[in-house]
Amino acid sequence: MEGLLYSFLAGTGTTVGALLLFIVGRPGKNSLSVLLGFAGGIMLGISVFELLPEAVDFGNMATAIIGFLLGCGMMYAIDRLLPHSHMSSGDVLVVENPEKIGLEKAPMLRLGYLILFGIALHNLPEGLAIGAGLEASPELGMMIAIAIGLHNVPEGLAIAGPLKAGGLPVGKVLLLTLLAGLMAPLGTAIGLLVIHISPVMVGGALAFAAGAMVYIVNDELIPQANDLNSHMANGGLIVGLLLAFALF
Repeated sequence: MEGLLYSFLAGTGTTVGALLLFIVGRPGKNSLSVLLGFAGGIMLGISVFELLPEAVDFGNMATAIIGFLLGCGMMYAIDRLLPHSHMSSGDVLVVENPEKIGLEKAPMLRLGYLILFGIALHNLPEGLAIGAGLEASPELGMMIAIAIGLHNVPEGLAIAGPLKAGGLPVGKVLLLTLLAGLMAPLGTAIGLLVIHISPVMVGGALAFAAGAMVYIVNDELIPQANDLNSHMANGGLIVGLLLAFALF
């Protein structure tokens, strides 16, 4: 139950991002770069200092390596097969591999729905990461949930922008961003079912979570943060990394 609550709170980060867009507009480049860098630092620190060592303790080196590679592989497959977006500046939305599904000339509303679907699927392995972290310790699960929640705020902005531009009412935009975030608790529920099969599965799940988070940090958070403001991004990354190191 605790894992589902943490996942729900982390998932609502997408709705927070949408609310920011409607209430105050897009946050400034400096604020976004610090937020992305800080979330990336925490996620990297948790993965390296805690998840991977715990994965070896619960299982062994082989299961840790296999789980890590599977986590990276799943995120890579999602990125390659589905449209996914990020902001290259405070105002510009960039969609990865749009040509695969004819998105180059898609209406803004359809673009928003497809981005929503891609981000929702990204939230599944993120939810699993929270569940795996909680299996190791409540503190670890909570830290992963905080990091993923921070990461979800810019994703909420990325979803809400095209939906708003496409003419969707505010209430529907907020509801859709919330539904995308609720994929995280679903991922946690699936993960907890698998994890409880055996201790080796716990180790594999921890490593899988580490692989998924490292991939997200390197593929999304660090490039986006550096593109917005590299100096502010580095500051956020360093603080997040040191905080994870101090806590674990």
